[in-house]
Amino acid sequence: MYHSKISGLGYYVPENIVTNDDLSKIIETNDEWIQERTGILERRHVIRGEDTTTSMGVKAAKIAIERSGVVKEDIDFVIFATLSPDYYFPGPGVLVQRDLGLRTVGALDVRNQCSGFVYAISIADQYIKTGMYKNILVIGSELHSTGLDMTTRGRGVSVIFGDGAGAAVLSREEDLAKGILSTHLHSEGQHAEELALIAPGMGKRWVTDIIADNDPNDESYFPYMNGQFVFKNAVVRFSEVINEGLQANDLQVSDINLMVPHQANLRISQFIQQKFRLTDDQVFNNIQKYGNTTAASIPIALTEAWEQGKIKSGDLVVLAAFGSGFTWGSVIIRW
Repeated sequence: MYHSKISGLGYYVPENIVTNDDLSKIIETNDEWIQERTGILERRHVIRGEDTTTSMGVKAAKIAIERSGVVKEDIDFVIFATLSPDYYFPGPGVLVQRDLGLRTVGALDVRNQCSGFVYAISIADQYIKTGMYKNILVIGSELHSTGLDMTTRGRGVSVIFGDGAGAAVLSREEDLAKGILSTHLHSEGQHAEELALIAPGMGKRWVTDIIADNDPNDESYFPYMNGQFVFKNAVVRFSEVINEGLQANDLQVSDINLMVPHQANLRISQFIQQKFRLTDDQVFNNIQKYGNTTAASIPIALTEAWEQGKIKSGDLVVLAAFGSGFTWGSVIIRW
């Protein structure tokens, strides 16, 4: 039996910065309205033709692999978390295998939206713990901007999301006091439609239906979010799953050196911080700069925190996420 450790981290965001004032030129909104509700100041949007979900993931992965101390020939498996794949199928995992020039290793796609990276880490952790694989590349990447309703009608959702990618290499760790101590995953599908993108989907509205109706008011292929309902559930589930992880390892809140929550909304992070009585140094947020990058948000934030020296050897790091599905989870790491 082994533990898995994060041996390398990397992230990539497009150079194109979109401020709240930029959005106010095309949407009936303003900087104060957006900041008050989300805490976001700016986000990154791709320039069409320059980046895709896969290409951003590849760029983040190259950095993570270089920092991990392993070479690409050592990568045994790829797990790619996203809600915005380049194609309906195949998923981006195989495209990363191709574009990085990896061996013909397995490639798995995870579709758990905001919780995607946490789910992907949990899967990788189990593979390594059992001895099946030694080095696994885990990527979270999202390209939201080209699929949002960038009009006043869609402002409640469209001002929140940004583009970017983060990656981690998980490697075998023989010291069982270090690495990923535990992961905890949950779902509550009865609320699935409260945060969803319904079409195109085989079940209700496929591309042929959308084309046939040719309805300019059809919003089924834009993201929908019941914001207040999501917020109320998120703060409860965040708290539960963080406590679950601590209790599973006989740890206390005071043992946390750094918590990296999914960057859904700064108000959610602040609520959790206050509830657990954590200091600003114990919680890392960067949604102000990047918006909500869904499956990419935790690896981007985790990488930035590590780059800024906020994570040291021996630190207890907690990752937590909640999102569409509803799905949520936590990861407890001894660095």
